[in-house]
Amino acid sequence: MKAKVAEKGTKEISAASLLSRMFGKILAIFFVGFAVYAYRALQPPPPKICGTPDGPPITAPRVKLSDGRYLAYKEHGVPKDQARHKIVFIHGYDSNRHDAVVATGLSPEVIESLGVYIVSIDRPGYGESDPNPKRTVKSLAFDVQELADRLELGSKFYVIGFSMGGQAVWTLLKYIPHRLAGAALLAPVTNYWWPNFPANLSTEAFSHQLPQDRWNLRVGHYLPWLTNWWNTQKFFPACSAASYNPGVLSPQDLALMPKYRARRDFYAQVRQQGQHESLHRDLMIGFGTWEFDPIDLENPFPNNGGSVHLWQGDEDKLVPVTLQRYIAQRQLWIQYHEIPGAGHMFPVLDGMADKIVKALLIREKNVS
Repeated sequence: MKAKVAEKGTKEISAASLLSRMFGKILAIFFVGFAVYAYRALQPPPPKICGTPDGPPITAPRVKLSDGRYLAYKEHGVPKDQARHKIVFIHGYDSNRHDAVVATGLSPEVIESLGVYIVSIDRPGYGESDPNPKRTVKSLAFDVQELADRLELGSKFYVIGFSMGGQAVWTLLKYIPHRLAGAALLAPVTNYWWPNFPANLSTEAFSHQLPQDRWNLRVGHYLPWLTNWWNTQKFFPACSAASYNPGVLSPQDLALMPKYRARRDFYAQVRQQGQHESLHRDLMIGFGTWEFDPIDLENPFPNNGGSVHLWQGDEDKLVPVTLQRYIAQRQLWIQYHEIPGAGHMFPVLDGMADKIVKALLIREKNVS
């Protein structure tokens, strides 16, 4: 009797052990499958590179960079060989070379009288410029330097950047100041994690952003590998600027939008190579951990051989004016122009391009 009981107990233990092992294997298979699914879901789709069989056609002039990538550009103003002032324009977020707001808004009188030549570029991944999957904070500065050399702009040139392109101008001031004759930053995007901002100031400025943008920027800063998924999933609202949420526009911006949109005949080109290497890469780089803080920069023109101008609207909902004021207070060599009642889109105001260019090239005063 005891032997039969023992045998029965052994069989029950063996069955339980078998079920436990089977459950463990099933659980392991489930987790492996989920991990594979999650990994694939987090991977951005490959970009559709211009000029490849599956990519958009090439319609713009382009220069080949030393790493084999191509940078597209567009020329404005007087012929390059007749120019007295040569400017590189860097566009903002979700934009391209055609949105050169200063070049397209500049009056013929200023162009001719000052001999202005402007070349606007497609930043990597935008328009017809090849993506740069190895893009860093400093890489665009050297892309611009190569462009200037390929186009023979001379030993020094001016640079103007708007919004996210304005943020990029800080990197040119850091890495290639010896190549610059002057610089203008128009509503340059600020990184809330630049260490020299007082914590209470950056926290307060950050709190005024829409909740969806606060989450989006946190992802870009702390979890950059999640940026593509976060901005393509359907559970939470993604970046408001990319979705044209009117909540991030000031009253003046809303009034200017019809004028701005009328200039966007080439909008289809902006994201044609994919959103990850353009919009998402902007968020990861612009709000990631930087190798330097603009507040630590030294005056690139200590002998007054050039000037740096920062332009900002005091009602800009995308870029906090309080942070720009702090930068200007700390960097006294920056000429700060604050525009009362202006939002983020002030560069398209009538006459504003002339003021920006005159301040930069001939240091005309009382223009803001």
